[in-house]
Amino acid sequence: MTATYRIAEAAQLLGVSDDTVRRWIDGDRLVAHRGAGPAQVDGTDLARVAAELHEAPAPGTTRGSSARNRLTGIVTRVVRDTVMAQVEIQCGPYRMVSLMSREAADELGLEIGVRAVATVKATQVSVDVP
Repeated sequence: MTATYRIAEAAQLLGVSDDTVRRWIDGDRLVAHRGAGPAQVDGTDLARVAAELHEAPAPGTTRGSSARNRLTGIVTRVVRDTVMAQVEIQCGPYRMVSLMSREAADELGLEIGVRAVATVKATQVSVDVP
């Protein structure tokens, strides 16, 4: 089952305003499903837009701001082998990459489009789900 997000949640994950998300929906940049309740943005489509917005910087370059220790974002890529998993999370303008056991990634249900929290401690990135 694909994760879905309300417009305000999608905006927070992308680091943009609610109005920007609405314009992207109206302009067919993002897919939203409207039912009886509020519009829901498809998590896989949201991950695609997040990756487009904040492509990885060139090696050796840095950004002009620092991040706090816990960064909420959306999973944009998961690569699993038999033992390990590489998980990429777009946290606003920050792209976080975590290497973990496949078992941990499976237990957390980490898939493209899922909301996750990257917790940064020195050179290690731990991933929690809210």
